[in-house]
Amino acid sequence: MNKLQIGKRYQIHSYKHNHKIHRAWDEAVLLEIHEDYLVFGNEKTKVIESNGCTWRTREPAVLYFFKNNWFNIIGQYKETGIYYYCNIASPFIIEEGTIKYIDYDLDLRVFPDGAFKVLDRGEYKYHKGMMNYSDELDKILKSELSNLIELVRKKEGAFKPGSIEKYYEKYKNIKLAKR
Repeated sequence: MNKLQIGKRYQIHSYKHNHKIHRAWDEAVLLEIHEDYLVFGNEKTKVIESNGCTWRTREPAVLYFFKNNWFNIIGQYKETGIYYYCNIASPFIIEEGTIKYIDYDLDLRVFPDGAFKVLDRGEYKYHKGMMNYSDELDKILKSELSNLIELVRKKEGAFKPGSIEKYYEKYKNIKLAKR
């Protein structure tokens, strides 16, 4: 963590439990370093799927990656408000300028009004069987989903009002300074 640089571009790689690449993002600009998490920003970022298909994100995003929590949080800055897409995933590691984590299928979608929905339970169940998630891992992932929901309900951390806006402004300032 001590080699990280605010304003530097990093890539993001998401893997599945079997260590196969799932998805890659070509840019995430480091905005802030905390003891237990990092905050990044990006906008219209190229995404490469495991099958080789590519697309670009549509809106600015603020991304939180955690050192000890089994989730990551993406705050999406849309015209109709802040939406969150949260992945139940392993804590991140950084190798060769790339943030890496294992995606465990379960996702939490949080809407601007604070309502939320758990997504991809079927995909989780399928991969749990196919990739032999241990009972211990299953307990960790379900516990972390509960912890994430509690953060949403309490409006803490990334869900604190104004948090995404603050980091998006920081992202815009860094991008402007690099021109």
